[in-house]
Amino acid sequence: MKRPDPVAVGTIVWLGSEVMFFAGLFAIYFTLRSTSPDLWADRTEILNVPFAFVNTVILVLSSVTCQMGVFAAERMQPYNDPTQKGWKRIGMVPWYWATFFMGAVFVSGQVWEYAQLVAEGMPYGADSYSAAFFLTTGFHAMHVTGGLIAFLFTIGRAYAVKKFTHKEATTAIVVSYYWHFVDVVWIALFAVIYFLK
Repeated sequence: MKRPDPVAVGTIVWLGSEVMFFAGLFAIYFTLRSTSPDLWADRTEILNVPFAFVNTVILVLSSVTCQMGVFAAERMQPYNDPTQKGWKRIGMVPWYWATFFMGAVFVSGQVWEYAQLVAEGMPYGADSYSAAFFLTTGFHAMHVTGGLIAFLFTIGRAYAVKKFTHKEATTAIVVSYYWHFVDVVWIALFAVIYFLK
């Protein structure tokens, strides 16, 4: 019987603790919301839902490119292979660069959104809504940034080794677990913050 990879198991356990962390942030958000419904109604009016939706689509698409990179890593194919056909020609490294780029666009979009909200009179700590908004989305942005750093390490590792082995493939797969987790958390945050007004 094949034993599960300890790195993958450890990552899944760690992500379980991250679920609890974000559950706490959701609890803060809902508690503050229930105590100040009028404030919530006023503040949600200034949110730029179409912009946030486009930014969300970019993050969701980055999960697709990430998974394509995982498929390439499982084929032990770090770089493009002209002998393959279709999307199988593309190696893990190009897929992960695409994922990194889209993740960076997402974080940049969040920074731009923060600047717009501050300009419209909603700085961090102005009231309970702004505190909850910046706390939840800010912690998520920090997690995305951590994922971007992990992609750079994974790509760098692929360049550094002479032969792409099971270790490098496992690294790529574990990073994808984290990235998909960050993506799912954002979909939940997006639904709660931008649609449950």
